[in-house]
Amino acid sequence: MGEPQVENQLNISFEEEVNMANNSTSWREKYKRWIEIGFNAVLILVCLSAATLLGELYYREGGKSTWMNSLVQMVGFPILFPILLLKKREENRDDEEHMHKNTINSNNKNPSVWMFLSVYVFLGLLLGGSCILNAVGLLHLPVSTFSLISASQLGFNALFSFFLNSQKITTYIANSIILLTISSILLVFQPDDSSSNDSSKGKGYVLIGFICTLFGSAGYALLLSATERIFRNVMKKRTLKEVMSVVIWQSFFATCAILIGLFASGEWRWIKTEMNEYKLGEVSYVMTLVWNALAWQIYTIGLLSLIMKVSALFANVITALSVPLIPVLALIFFNEKMSGVKVISMILAIWGFLSYGYQQYLDEVKLKTELSKAKEEAQVSLVETGLNHRAN
Repeated sequence: MGEPQVENQLNISFEEEVNMANNSTSWREKYKRWIEIGFNAVLILVCLSAATLLGELYYREGGKSTWMNSLVQMVGFPILFPILLLKKREENRDDEEHMHKNTINSNNKNPSVWMFLSVYVFLGLLLGGSCILNAVGLLHLPVSTFSLISASQLGFNALFSFFLNSQKITTYIANSIILLTISSILLVFQPDDSSSNDSSKGKGYVLIGFICTLFGSAGYALLLSATERIFRNVMKKRTLKEVMSVVIWQSFFATCAILIGLFASGEWRWIKTEMNEYKLGEVSYVMTLVWNALAWQIYTIGLLSLIMKVSALFANVITALSVPLIPVLALIFFNEKMSGVKVISMILAIWGFLSYGYQQYLDEVKLKTELSKAKEEAQVSLVETGLNHRAN
């Protein structure tokens, strides 16, 4: 009679230890993960808003070069080299410590140098093309209108993720795509509400700005979806070092492409004159470009970190949060008018964002349920294994 009681007590204590260990580990990982996601989300919103407003400031105060405004979006990548070198040293030490544990993975073939080179060139050219299109769009549109049209990037990303990453197009995602599409199309029919004295933002250039911004958003959405697929199929790890490598190399090749365009177009001859004629002064001209470059690099790091930790679609949802933020900031800093059409467009864009956000919530709940069920099954299996071991 005493042996079954002792065995039951042992079974209960064994099961409690398993549950306590799993719960403590899962809570720590969960909080750490969401703190990292929240931090990257704040970086994205702050830096995207700052970069967009600085790009508008460049045009308003006398800047005219779309190639220059595109260049600053990528040219700041050298500031990331110290972080990359530091991470490489840490990983080299970890590799030496765990060398004997990696014998199983030693037979896996790493991607070739040519594979990485082709990937980085493709991403760089895609990034460069998207940047120049967005720069042209921002030149011909008020910054609030530009921001609202850029929200279509979420819909494009859903479509590209469907083809590249097997992302399901649910009812809520389809509703989000439709709303964002209508939101962008409405802006074509708005009156000329630009408060700028620059004639390049007249009615005749609205369509050019709309088309360029729309194609730029599509290109950037393709870039994010392709990056997610590359992280999944080409990169062997999803670490900060890999994120930095992608940012640095795609920015390098995009910078090379835009520098070629800058010199081929002859706009480089106007830079000195543009600096002298800048309304806020030469120092302000340089600082506007420097802070713009820094903001774009931090934004890109935060965006790729979210792609690495969650998905390209989630990263785009966070980017879409700037839809109501940037027009309000433009109203404050640039006194841009908020027309009725623009307000309706903003409401539709926010509705589309909420529709997609709710789908993300449903996916998160479903994932938690599946993980919880899998843990319970694993715990039951572990307890049964322990019982069988004791019985033997």
